[in-house]
Order: sequence, then structure tokens, then C-alpha cells
Amino acid sequence: MDRSEFREHLFRVQDGLRLYARSYGDVRHGQIPVVCLPGLTRNSRDFHELAGFLASPPGGGHFIFSLDSRGRGGSERDDDKTRYTIAVETSDLIAACRHFDIEKAIFIGTSRGGLILHHLIGLAPALIAGVILNDIGPVIDIEGLLRIRDYLNATAGPASWTAAPSYLQSVHGHDFPILRERDWQEMAKAIYRDEGGIPVTDFDPAIAAQLHPLTADTSLPDLWPQYSAFADLPMMVIRGERSRLLSESTVEEMKRRHPNLVAVTAVGQGHAPLLHLDGPRQAIAAFLQQ
Repeated sequence: MDRSEFREHLFRVQDGLRLYARSYGDVRHGQIPVVCLPGLTRNSRDFHELAGFLASPPGGGHFIFSLDSRGRGGSERDDDKTRYTIAVETSDLIAACRHFDIEKAIFIGTSRGGLILHHLIGLAPALIAGVILNDIGPVIDIEGLLRIRDYLNATAGPASWTAAPSYLQSVHGHDFPILRERDWQEMAKAIYRDEGGIPVTDFDPAIAAQLHPLTADTSLPDLWPQYSAFADLPMMVIRGERSRLLSESTVEEMKRRHPNLVAVTAVGQGHAPLLHLDGPRQAIAAFLQQ
């Protein structure tokens, strides 16, 4: 399968909002699909390279769905900004699985997507055949969240598509020394949409505004009780070597509480790792083959 090939889907959820999804590969009898959930302000384009690989014969020939949460990417923006919550987005995920006749899936959750999975396990555990958490766990380090707050709410941005890769490198380069020019170009295509020839961020600004009240003294609740519900499921966590959101000590505690947890380090990457690069890509393919 050509990695550029995917199908686009539009569907409505419980409150009538129209959401967007992509699918890669073909349904095969007896094979469990893979559902990919992006981060806070990101979208299904983040998974394009990985999904194309996993759907190809070298990647295992899997059937892949990637979803745009409400207010992101190709999904409609919500007039009621209070509905940009993990609880509502979890309900949206359940509605998506129902719409696409997914009775059970392996879920890949990047950052916010992984938090949704911590909520899903309590609401619809039968949906989950396995979990891959991308740079997220039951404990979030406030330093990393404050950094996300600051760059998402910055007024500056690239003035042109030509400038976009170098702009992203100036913001994130310290945390992603492994990335090459092509990787920064691909990241720009994933993050921005085109408006009159200018790249603009592809999410409702109200989502990033939710982080404004955070301070270094903000106390974030942990999710260890929810994490414990994953105990009997196949599970992998991928941590960016330079992540400021998921600490090494949290990963160690995750391993202690889930002895069969597969822990992978994305060398030369921060939050959140690009999963199609060497290392994470092969680890995910191997995990899915188990």
C-alpha cells in the first residue's frame, strides 16, 4: 500500500458535532484494528507516516484509524467551548468506535490521547485490546505542561510555509536534536493548515486557552487508580528521551505496577515523540505482532 493512500470519514457524535477520521489499510478477518488518538491540539496528520507503515506489509498489514478530536483538524469547532474536555472526548471516541463497528481495538494515545484512554478504561473496558501510551502516564510533570501552555499561546508563528520548518526547529529543536530537515517539514504539514498561503495552527484557540490558569504551583491529580485498570492488558509506553512531561521515575513506577509493561525510549526526542522514526516505529510494529 502507498503510504499516501487513506480514506477520509465524517461522522456525527452524540451532540450532533461532525468529526473527521482517516483510515489506512483493509479490514482483515480476525485482525484487531488500531485506533490512533493525537495530543491536545494535534490531529490525525501526526499519525500519517506511522499509519501508512503499519498498514503496509512490512509494518504488519494492520487496519488503522486516526481521529481528529472535536475542535482539531478536520473536525468541527464546538460553539460550546466548555465541551473541550477529556470526558466529552472519551464519549466521542466511544461514538466513533460504534460508528465504525469497532468492537475492540489496540489504541495508540499521544499525550492527551493517552489521558483519554485512562478515562476510556473505566467507561468501556471491553473496547480495549491493548494500549500504547506516547509520552504520557498517570503523573504529568507541571514543567512540561507549562512549556506546552507557553508555546501554544504564543502570538508569533511562521509567516510562510517556507519559514515554518525553521520556526518549529527554533521552538522545539533543543528537545528534538535527532530531527532532520524533512522531519521539520513533515511536522509543519501536520500542525498547520493553509489560509491564503499562510500556515495557521489547526485547532480552536479555546483549547489552548484552557491552560492559561496553570502555574508552577498548580497541583495536578494523578491517575494511578485508572492506570491500575490496565494491569491485565498488553501495554507499551514510549517516553521521549528529553521529555519534560513524563519523567523517568514515573515510567519506573509504571513498570513496577504493570510488570509486563513494554517501555521504550525515543532517543533524541522530547514531547511528544514522532512515532514513525526509527526506534518507536519498529517497537510499535513488534508490539502489534504479539
